[in-house]
Amino acid sequence: MVQNGVVRSTCGLCYGGCGVLVHLKNGQAVKIEGDPESPINEGKLCGKGLSSLEYLYHPDRLTYPLKRVGERGKGTWRKLPWDKALNMVADEFLRTKTRYGPESLAMIQGAAKGIQDSYLVRLANAFGTPNLATQGHVCHLPRMLASRITCGFMPIPDREYPPNCMVIWGFNPADTFFFNFERIRKACERGTRLVVIDPRETGLAREADLWLRVRPGSDLALALGMIHVIIDENLFDRGFVDTQTQGFDKIKTHVQGYPPEKVEALTWVDAKTIRQAARFYASNRPACIEWGNSLDHNVNSFQTGRALCILRALTGNLEVPGGELRWTSLALMGRRSPELELWDRMPMAQWQRRVDAEHKPLPVFRYVTPQSIIQAILHKEPYPIRAAYIQGANPVLTYSNAAKAHEALTKLDFLVVADMFMTPTADLADLVLPVAGYLEHDSVVATPAYPIAQVQQKVAQIGECRSDYETLSDLARRLGLGDGFWETEQQCLDALLKPAGLTFNEFKKTGIICGTKQYRSYETDGFETPSGKVELYSSQLEQWGFDPLPSYRELPETEFTEPNLAREYPLVMTSWKSAPFRHSGGRQIPPLRKKHPEPVVTIHPETAKNLGIKDGYQVYIETRRGKIRQKAFLSTMLDPRVVGVDYGWWFPEVEAANSYGWRESNINILTDDRPPFNQEIGSTNLRGSLCKIYKSKGET
Repeated sequence: MVQNGVVRSTCGLCYGGCGVLVHLKNGQAVKIEGDPESPINEGKLCGKGLSSLEYLYHPDRLTYPLKRVGERGKGTWRKLPWDKALNMVADEFLRTKTRYGPESLAMIQGAAKGIQDSYLVRLANAFGTPNLATQGHVCHLPRMLASRITCGFMPIPDREYPPNCMVIWGFNPADTFFFNFERIRKACERGTRLVVIDPRETGLAREADLWLRVRPGSDLALALGMIHVIIDENLFDRGFVDTQTQGFDKIKTHVQGYPPEKVEALTWVDAKTIRQAARFYASNRPACIEWGNSLDHNVNSFQTGRALCILRALTGNLEVPGGELRWTSLALMGRRSPELELWDRMPMAQWQRRVDAEHKPLPVFRYVTPQSIIQAILHKEPYPIRAAYIQGANPVLTYSNAAKAHEALTKLDFLVVADMFMTPTADLADLVLPVAGYLEHDSVVATPAYPIAQVQQKVAQIGECRSDYETLSDLARRLGLGDGFWETEQQCLDALLKPAGLTFNEFKKTGIICGTKQYRSYETDGFETPSGKVELYSSQLEQWGFDPLPSYRELPETEFTEPNLAREYPLVMTSWKSAPFRHSGGRQIPPLRKKHPEPVVTIHPETAKNLGIKDGYQVYIETRRGKIRQKAFLSTMLDPRVVGVDYGWWFPEVEAANSYGWRESNINILTDDRPPFNQEIGSTNLRGSLCKIYKSKGET
């Protein structure tokens, strides 16, 4: 490792992939700044990235393996050497496999890490367990799969052209993807006009030409209403539709069932504004849609992605300058490829033994849903899950119906958690393994936001922390699966870069691999769909047994599906990510916690007045599942019928004996893990359900 100087690397504190420059003095990282040569962030960093050294050198970092002593959740541990720790894991996994079959072991991932996710997939497939769970069912995968099935690629806005119009749909890049926010602002300075669709009045909503304050969870109905207007008023690009799409007549007939007057009742957006938004988007070409994670959070997740892709196609905004592009593929071993993730090692008969086999998701979705893992542990249906390996996940905070997830994890015969810090989930483990942060291992970072790969370089070593690759490859050898992993992590990275004709050492010198924008490549290559066209009506979905056209399904626990419930729980619950944190992470990082010191629930002043609630009061938020407490923040940014509940809260400063306060303010105490789920990918309902709010005792 370099002792002094500046090393180019890539931030790993979220999945954005921002380039960083790491300043070293006497072998210590002393400063982090944005890399001005990175095409992702162009020299800027968000608060998380600027706190990289606080993560790296935090005194509460896990620095060696820990074995539980005594009861689960009591915070009593003893240090264990790595060899003994991994032998213990291998022995327990092999014992479980011999007694109950490989499917009795679950492997669980959290928020996307990057290539590290593929290492766990590789181990799961080599071991033979089909029970690999990801949070992808509520993050990115619904939109990605919808895009690929509709038009063959994930559209990326051509922000730099710039577009004449941008629709910011369920997305607040100022807090979650600041480098996209910077590009949007620059486009607006050059004349781009904005439409913002969001239940919350974000900063971009205040600057927009048009803001649609949609009811949480009703986005698909709104999209179908806009498609209705664009077709009914002949605002579509007839040349593109006639030559490059299939199924126009069927979508035209289908959306007759979604006139703006009907959609108004479902979305709370008046019919006049729906027409105005559709005309604005269709008439200001080229245009693009910037969509966010919130669209993935309900039963309509996948079909909402389909509907937005249909909007793009109808208006001829695919692969045009200022529209939404397909880039050339990166010269890397592909994520989710058999070469990298060993999917070909999983026999179909074994895959069909997964715990949610009855659900029958899209054939291209090769994971099980978290709720099915929890069900199998608690109720032994269709068979019991006995052991689990959790990589960088905190299900006690992030799984729907968190109390149920907590109960399930306590009932496992054996639980291993690999993480950087002790968390409410790690506190339930039999064994905790210390994981290296992004400054502590080499890697190749390719973000889904842009077709760009950048180098990540090791500049530090904290205690006995190991990278995920080191841990999983060493474990694989002890499981008799060593042939499934390269001998060293560098050999793995060399194999990943082989299509580019580079070794990792050579890549460290170049630092970057970029795809290139493609304009109208469909004129010669068509679209990567069965028909070679954009499939407004998907014969592939029909063949698989799914809706070939997007149809809106009302969410469970709303005023429409359960009017009696609405009398007891009259408010609609939503949430959003706060800028300082990534999901449930970062609460122990002082500069981030200072920016957002405690959980807050956003309430309209009119609603608060009717409930006798004042700004700063401690209040309870309650659903059928339970109640939590957060501090009231009064704001007109939301409709009076909607409340915004803070996400991902636990309290590292609370003693372990009290489980770090994971129940106190955790929104997923309130969410449900029961069906109905999204049909195609199993998304649970995280927004749009009913709740009530009332003062905590002592507030007068």
